[in-house]
Amino acid sequence: MNARRNTKTAAASIAAILALSAVLAGCSGGAKESTPAAGKAADGKMEAKTEAPLEVSIMTILLTPSPAADDNPIKKAIEKATNSKMKIQWVSGNNYADKLNVTLASGDIPELILINDPFTSVFRNSVTQGAFWDVAPYIKDYPNLSSKISKTAWDLTKMQDGKNYGIPRPRPSEADNFFIVRKDWLDNLGLKVPTTTDELYDVMKAFAEKDPDKNGKNDTVPFAANVNPTDMGALGQIENSFTGVNGRWKLLDGKFVHTSFLPETRKSLEFLTKAYKEKLIPEDFAALKLTQTGDLFKAGKAGIISDKAGTMVDYYDKLKVVQPDFKQENFYPITSINGYNPKGPGFSGMMSIPKSVPEAKMKRILKLMDTWMSDEVFAIQQYGFEGTHHTVKDGVKVINTEKLAADNGADFNQIAYVADPYASSTKVFFPKEVNALYTKIQDERAKNSVADISTGLFSPTVQKALPEYEKKVQDLKTKIILGREPITAWDEFVTKMKADADMVKMSQEMTEAYQKRSGGK
Repeated sequence: MNARRNTKTAAASIAAILALSAVLAGCSGGAKESTPAAGKAADGKMEAKTEAPLEVSIMTILLTPSPAADDNPIKKAIEKATNSKMKIQWVSGNNYADKLNVTLASGDIPELILINDPFTSVFRNSVTQGAFWDVAPYIKDYPNLSSKISKTAWDLTKMQDGKNYGIPRPRPSEADNFFIVRKDWLDNLGLKVPTTTDELYDVMKAFAEKDPDKNGKNDTVPFAANVNPTDMGALGQIENSFTGVNGRWKLLDGKFVHTSFLPETRKSLEFLTKAYKEKLIPEDFAALKLTQTGDLFKAGKAGIISDKAGTMVDYYDKLKVVQPDFKQENFYPITSINGYNPKGPGFSGMMSIPKSVPEAKMKRILKLMDTWMSDEVFAIQQYGFEGTHHTVKDGVKVINTEKLAADNGADFNQIAYVADPYASSTKVFFPKEVNALYTKIQDERAKNSVADISTGLFSPTVQKALPEYEKKVQDLKTKIILGREPITAWDEFVTKMKADADMVKMSQEMTEAYQKRSGGK
């Protein structure tokens, strides 16, 4: 369901959902034993025999001050629509990780549990010990689980044995952070949206030297970018555009190679060193925080930033203050550079079912989640009840956000969620023409977007040695860009590290982990 469809009235009202809950419970594509059977009533007419409600214990995270009570109206409506009775243990986000570890270690695990990070050693150990169901063989029977969660999310939540020990909590996989450019600045200078690193450089140079905001001052920052202690931060978008890699590892001739060893990484350092000398990136980029790069853009001083198109709402009001004629379509997402743009992982944690749950009940839990993810049922927590949490005007739901929050609507997203695939690009309150533009750009990006295929791969040596290595890598990159070290220092470093025993072992282990997870493909 994209952002444009979010504005439409749901196919059925909440009242209709409740009245038809038995139908919903029986037709969501689940396991055979959960389909209502038919029998004869005393008058000889056929009647439906529905199952007793599924009683299920759930543990999930709480990101608001107070949890939903057991008689919460939204909870009760979801239970009615999914033919369930949920006993929910809400755990504060401040200590969820600790509580989860204790719960996993105890062996007394709720029947449906949020694993907020599927790749911790504690969860990996639980999986190795056979504590959780592999749900992958069953998902084909549940249309919403299979269609409303991206293949990327299912692929990247596979564990080291290639199995899925949970249902990914979906997030948009397309339109991840990438370059946003001031289109009005391009138009002022007669420039096109860049598509290559050479064109990007020309745009940055023009933004530095040709007064793109037409204020008669030399006060513009071409690219508001920073770096972090262990990675390239926003400057990583330039490096990745050279390497074509989203992440720190590239699969090259069937083997995983750290991106620091790629010749394209060296080329990106040459690009950035020259850009720094010519003042195309902030002089204090090495000290800037991400929020400060955003401040530069909001102040109308920067021409390019790394962000998602859907974050325009965070910038627009501030830009209108400094430039009253600023139009939303001038917040312009670049489609790709050198044919590269990043794809997100498509998930944020996952919901897992312990093996202590019998198979028949496990299937009913999958059906619960599948039914919950239907448009009609998900609308309960998304919009609440008409007249209480929203009104309908011209076919559009106008939400009383305060009342919906008071009734914990969004909290239920921490159990079941349906990700709008265009949520990173569009918003219901953006103008139609802007949403149309951003949708078109996202669709173009989707043709060649690249995910980080190393997500979740397990290597003991990576756990031990990579963090320190990447600190050294980033320290040297920053010094080279600042001119404190020559580019030859990079060559010497790479030559030395290629022969490093830990680096060799990391590459081997990552390659083996990838082959095992992908079934040798």
